[in-house]
Amino acid sequence: MRFLAVLFAAAVAWAVPAQGADWDEVVAKAKGQTVFWNAWAGDERINAYIAWAGEQVKDRYGVEVQHVKLSDTAEAVARVVAEKAAGRTEGGSVDLIWINGENFASMKRNGLLFGPWTEGAPNYRYVDTENKKTTTIDFTVPVDNLEAPWGMAQFVFMHDTADVKDTPGSVAGLLDWARANPGRLAYPQPPNFLGTTFLKQALVELASDPGALLNPVANFDAVTAPLWAYLDALHPHLWRRGEVFPQNGPALHRLLDDGELSIAMSFHPAEASGLIAEDKLPDTVRTFVLDKGTIGNTHFVAIPFNAKAKEGAMVLADFLMSPEAQARKQDPDVWGDFTVLAVDRLSPEQQSAFDRLDMGVATLSPTELGSTQLEPHPSWVAALEDEWARRYASGR
Repeated sequence: MRFLAVLFAAAVAWAVPAQGADWDEVVAKAKGQTVFWNAWAGDERINAYIAWAGEQVKDRYGVEVQHVKLSDTAEAVARVVAEKAAGRTEGGSVDLIWINGENFASMKRNGLLFGPWTEGAPNYRYVDTENKKTTTIDFTVPVDNLEAPWGMAQFVFMHDTADVKDTPGSVAGLLDWARANPGRLAYPQPPNFLGTTFLKQALVELASDPGALLNPVANFDAVTAPLWAYLDALHPHLWRRGEVFPQNGPALHRLLDDGELSIAMSFHPAEASGLIAEDKLPDTVRTFVLDKGTIGNTHFVAIPFNAKAKEGAMVLADFLMSPEAQARKQDPDVWGDFTVLAVDRLSPEQQSAFDRLDMGVATLSPTELGSTQLEPHPSWVAALEDEWARRYASGR
């Protein structure tokens, strides 16, 4: 109990640094710190953006940023868990994590996060918490100012218009299309995030009671039965008959570029435009969504409870929310990740940075993207991935 009391006292002492003088103190303490930012490293453009952000905070604030490259966020979470179990309550090895909803829920539940703090960050006032509800609710779990939003995402499909004239409007329609075009569709192998998102998208449409997915896992077999029946029917018509799956999004997109696939998928609405600009996809590729909308969310960064460079991590996270950093990230030539900000709250000069962006030939407008479907409760993720592996990981 004394250990928990110490942790609670430390959290209260650090809670919500106010803007102004108190934030100036954060910036002063951050100077000279090294932030070990644990972030997924599976995309060259994203890695380049992370490197750029590190250069900016080093030049402006004297904060060094080391990108600890991950293939799975769970690697960083496991280190924090191990450090807490060993009694390492300060001086931890992880300062900032690019975190997903499942791991955020776990870290929040187990007291592994520093904060709350984001309300005191100067750039947080620009975040559109009113119209972009997923900036405050992460996979149905309230954020409670424990993580900083830095990008919006929505599940979309890419298609080569040279091959696909009429795009499917539902996951059932996607099965019909795959039957008529065998071998021309694939999805990454779960637990890759994009592959798992495809499972969730299918389940949201196929479940008889989609509302059950917003609560912790219950009646798993009954709720997910339509998904497994769907995949059993789909896999024989996939690339390599569903016996082999691409490992991640970039591998999937290379197959589209090579002409082996006609339809692929992404969690970034502007990614196709960016890849076309880099000559990594044919200029005939375009983007589509399903008639009832697709899953969308916000992605965040969070600071572990025992981070060594808390101040540096806050300064970096605040910079990631800045109009400058957000506009650069939304540029499809850089990343194409949509902003978390309410652009109409910005100054005319800041708004112009967004207005000047050419989002590219394959990027849908916000109206065309349609409605955003909510992510299921994070407890469904591991359950879906485990059952998928049991059924399909070694092929059928």
